Amino acid sequence: MSTSAVDVPAALPAERRRPMPSLRHLTGALPYILSFAALLLTWHVAATFIVRSVLFPAPASVMMKAGELLASGVLVDNMVASLQRILGGFLIGSALGIPIGLAIGSFQLTRKLLEPWTEFLRFIPATGMITISVIWFGIGEESKIFLIIYTTIFIVILNTAAGVASIAPNKLRAAQVLGATRWQMFILVALPATVPFILTGMRLAMANSFTTIVAAELVSAQAGLGVMLWNARMFMLVDDIFVSLMTLGILGFTADRLFRFAIYRFAGRYNPVA
Repeated sequence: MSTSAVDVPAALPAERRRPMPSLRHLTGALPYILSFAALLLTWHVAATFIVRSVLFPAPASVMMKAGELLASGVLVDNMVASLQRILGGFLIGSALGIPIGLAIGSFQLTRKLLEPWTEFLRFIPATGMITISVIWFGIGEESKIFLIIYTTIFIVILNTAAGVASIAPNKLRAAQVLGATRWQMFILVALPATVPFILTGMRLAMANSFTTIVAAELVSAQAGLGVMLWNARMFMLVDDIFVSLMTLGILGFTADRLFRFAIYRFAGRYNPVA
């Protein structure tokens, strides 16, 4: 009798022997859950037994206040206003920064012309540009989006230019030997090799967008988490301040996770992030 029947279990497809996706995802999320639980526990102990001050509320008090603001719609309105500004400035800044970075990294003349301006402007903080944004764009949405663009574009430019500069010369020479034109070398060699740097720059730029939104919304904004934070400070509403800060942190963390998922899902072969 043939022994092939005995070998069937070993020949099963690899997918059949892998853990269930739900269990794998739960295992991967467990460190995050434990980390947040430890943070909340530390916060509770510090507020209840160490600090004991109305200026440092316990997490339960902040969560109750967040529930009230969610139920009234105030928190949702402010979140939507801030996210619209962040998304608009981030997308425009990335769309401008990528081609500029590619040009700086690809052409020596462009690098000599634009790199000094990039290095000069990136050291001027976005908060220092608030007055200029109001003078140029008024107190409407344009000035706030300009500040987000300003704080994101240089990170994308520098990362993209670094990606182009890091391409191994052997790859370009090999493509040239095989008869590739300069355009084909750019599309088939340079651009794919630069994608990890571009995506990393965009991810860092997104983080900068969240850190700048509070300053941007100080320019006569009617809604937004920055406005909510400022108003809470004026009236010493400490719970509201903590709700604003926690909301910014949660939204930023969620946006970063979604960005990483999008990279894994649509650009996984470039493997820019762990």
